[in-house]
Amino acid sequence: MKRILGISLLAVAAACAPVAPVEMSALEQSNLTQALAGRSAGPAVSCVSQRSLRGNRSFGEGAILFEGTGGTVYVNRPPAGCPNLNLGRALVFRTTGTQLCSGDIATVIDTSSGFSSGGCSLGDFTPYRRVR
Repeated sequence: MKRILGISLLAVAAACAPVAPVEMSALEQSNLTQALAGRSAGPAVSCVSQRSLRGNRSFGEGAILFEGTGGTVYVNRPPAGCPNLNLGRALVFRTTGTQLCSGDIATVIDTSSGFSSGGCSLGDFTPYRRVR
């Protein structure tokens, strides 16, 4: 019995351990850096109003850039990455209110077939504003 309890506690501890960020390729990182050129990062926030977001694009599985109003963009790095997020795919979000928050689930949808091809949990949102 003690052995089973020990194994169970080990499994719970492993499930709760922080996940290492997803590695981005040099090209993906370069493209993200280029998209953020002329902007300065602000402190990360856990939620953003969906009304202030106009669209998004991915940079591999490691980063999603959300276009905001007023020239602000938000970078979200899903803690475990967002598998299968590439050209021809879209994100559908499940939220409980008017905000998109860290921990919300994003489902990756193939735009040509309409089928789900994966999903991920969102991380914090880092705002980037234009440098004046």
